[in-house]
Amino acid sequence: MNYFLKRLLIGLFLIAVGLFCYSYFVENIFSQRLSPQDSVSFQMNDLKLEVKYNRPSKREREVFGALVPYNDVWRTGANEATIFITNQDLMIDGIFLPQGSYTLWTVPNEEHWQVFFNNKMYPWGVNEAMEAMREPQFDIVDIHVPVSHLDNEVEQFTIGFDNTTGNIFITMAWDTTKIAIPIEVLKLTQ
Repeated sequence: MNYFLKRLLIGLFLIAVGLFCYSYFVENIFSQRLSPQDSVSFQMNDLKLEVKYNRPSKREREVFGALVPYNDVWRTGANEATIFITNQDLMIDGIFLPQGSYTLWTVPNEEHWQVFFNNKMYPWGVNEAMEAMREPQFDIVDIHVPVSHLDNEVEQFTIGFDNTTGNIFITMAWDTTKIAIPIEVLKLTQ
């Protein structure tokens, strides 16, 4: 057999064994994630907003106060840190947020959530001890928003944009809890 072909077959065999071992011992790369990646975007005139996040499911578990503890920083989803992107300067509940990319962190509570827009990009949402990777010195926005209690359960964590009243909100809903983060687009003065 040709020397090159023999080396190629050995190389492909080693790659296949490596993928199998990684899939078996680390992460099944061929199965669906329990908390799939998703993104949601909003566009109005020149404004473009996007959130990239992972969507954990309730799966008959108690969510807030248990799976997601109260008064602890949450990565606002699962797996990788949630990312918010804006192409224009914004006011978030009266606080200036320059255009750019941010990680989005929350501290859930029964009556209100604390929300942080952080300008550091993190490779993952938590460290080895399952603690949120957020570093407070990189927070640009730190606000409190009230909780709304829903009549129907939301099975899978969902982030969206709401513009039904003419005002823009980032909404987050899971289980019977919902919050809305007010966004205002800065108008350039002539």
